[in-house]
This record gives sequence, C-alpha cells and structure tokens, in this order.
Amino acid sequence: MKIAEIRKVLEDFAPLKLQESYDNAGLLTGSNDWTVSGILSTLDVTEKVIDEAIKYGDNLIVAHHPVIFNEIKSITGVTITERILIKAIKNDIAIYAAHTNLDNIYNGVNSKICEKLGLLNCHILDSSKDKLVKIVTFVPEVHAAKVREALFSAGAGQIGNYDKCSYNIAGQGTFRGKEGTTPFVGEQGKLHFENEIRIETVVPKDRINKCIKAMIDAHPYEEVAYDIYPIENEYKEVGAGMVGELEIPIPHKEFLELLQKTFSIPVIRYSGNINKEYKKISVCGGSGSFLLKKAIQEKSDAFVTSDIKYHQFFDAEQNILFCDVGHYESEQFTKEIFYDLLNKKFSTFAVHLSSIVTNPIKYFI
Repeated sequence: MKIAEIRKVLEDFAPLKLQESYDNAGLLTGSNDWTVSGILSTLDVTEKVIDEAIKYGDNLIVAHHPVIFNEIKSITGVTITERILIKAIKNDIAIYAAHTNLDNIYNGVNSKICEKLGLLNCHILDSSKDKLVKIVTFVPEVHAAKVREALFSAGAGQIGNYDKCSYNIAGQGTFRGKEGTTPFVGEQGKLHFENEIRIETVVPKDRINKCIKAMIDAHPYEEVAYDIYPIENEYKEVGAGMVGELEIPIPHKEFLELLQKTFSIPVIRYSGNINKEYKKISVCGGSGSFLLKKAIQEKSDAFVTSDIKYHQFFDAEQNILFCDVGHYESEQFTKEIFYDLLNKKFSTFAVHLSSIVTNPIKYFI
C-alpha cells in the first residue's frame, strides 16, 4: 500500500482545504509513492516518537501537530525540529500532519473531547460561513435522477441532519452544435430545444472538484453547462470548538473533578462563575480562548480549553466558568482519531498508537 492511499483516507476525512491559512498540514517528509510498512499515530513528533516508529518498523507517522511549522532555512541539527527531520529522513520515515483541518471538522478534535467528557447533543460552537457553494446544472429530464445521485454520492446536498437535498425546476434549454460536435440530442448546425431539469444543490468547497467530475461523468451532454455560486450560509459541519450537555447538571467541585479525571491533570486554572451547577459545556482543543464570547453567547455554563492568557481570565467575569486544562491535555486523545480511522479502513494493516507522552510541560505539586 502506498502513502498516497493513506493520504486519501485522511484527507477525505479531514480535507486539507479546511486548514487555517497559517497552518502546514499534509505530507511533510517522504513521498506519495513509498510503500507503507506500518503507521504510528501520535499527537506530536519528537525524537522519541521517531525511535518508537523504528522499533515498530513503521515508516509513516501520522501526527496532529506539524513538525514543520515555521520557516526552516537549513537542516544542520541545531534545533530540535532539525534533529527530528534528520532522524526521520535518515530512517526513511514519512511524516504526515492533520492539524487545524482536524480541529475544524465535526468528528475531529473537539468531538473526541466531548465524547471523553460524556457530553450529549453536541454541535459546532462557531460554524464556518465561507465554506459552501451552490452548484447548478441543466439536465434532460430522463437523466436528472442519475446526475442528482452522482452529485449526492460525491458529497453534495448535505444540510444539517438532512442529505440528498436539491431543488429542481423544469424548463427548456436551447443550444446549437457547431462544426465538429456530436450532440447527444438534436443535429449539428441546427438550433435545438430540449426539456430539461435545472438541478441546484449545496456543496462544501473542499468537495467541489469531486462533485464537478461526478456530475460531468454522469451527464449525457458533450458539453455540460453548470454554474457555481458563492453563498454565505453557515456550514454547521465545519468550524471551531464544540458545545454539548452533560446528562445531568453537576456542582462546581464535581465538574472540576471530572476535568481532572478526564484529562489526567493535577491542576486546573480557571476563573468566572463558581456558584452554580454545570450542564451546558463548550470545549475547544488547543488554544481556544478566542471563542470565549461565542461560548457565552451560547449560554454555556463552562468553557474548557487551554493557553488562556492572564488578562483573558478577566473576560469570563460571572458569565461562565473559564477553564484551562493544558494544551497537550486537551488534545491528547487526538491520536485515537487517526488510530480508529485507519484501523477501520485498513483492518489487516499495522497501525500503532504511540505510547510516548510528548507533553513538554511538567507539574511540581
């Protein structure tokens, strides 16, 4: 099996187009043409993780955090990043990262946190508004069903919990084939009128090329007429953070104990309202303090994230319990997402879950 096949599975699940502009997700070392001997799933890539991959005989590491993030002008082994890259390249180990694209999908980092906390009725906290387009095409009546199904199979027509959504209008199209054409209906050089169905449906931007290809392959016309329109609708399947509910409200102390147990941490930094019970919980793995106002707007009782700065704690006031559980701690379950996805897809293939604790932060208690 080639790395390209593994990439396809990962990128169908967390498309690279969903990563933030500053990010560097994708294949960082190695080649699509390499044959994969085994896969190691991890949060971070460190020298110890490279050693672990060597021990298992894995030549592909799938990580959440990109080991190459900032500009690199030389690879001499002076920095930790350079040493990691040298060791990976020397041992023919490919490194792939799925970072903010994994943060931004529904079944990604934040969904896993909600699962670990036992949250129910979950939805994206801050859904994206620039990730959808509308595609419109015109099809002879007898072929409309085939083209619709091709679009749906390629990822079009999803609105919330409904799929195969489209709008269809009957009308009449005109065309005249010029010299050298072979019209599906009508005759070359003659104006033709055809009863057609106008099909329009919503498509995520990251799937538009796939949908166009599927539509053209299923369409009977030699030249397929279609339009693509930008739309500002919320894409509820993509965005930052997540919000859900505990099955029953729990008091302050019990909630903090739940966080300690879930994330295996000796200390939690927090501010805000501590005189109430907690049921509606917002979460964001990694640095999520930018979502505080959104969590308050959602009337969340608590917001769990990491990397909160001193002055940001003041912003919680008495509106919400604002909790910092640590960056590593909040994303430590991410490697399970890769592991479960690849094991399910390649049940006879060697996929290993890294046992290395890559957290660079230690606690003195």
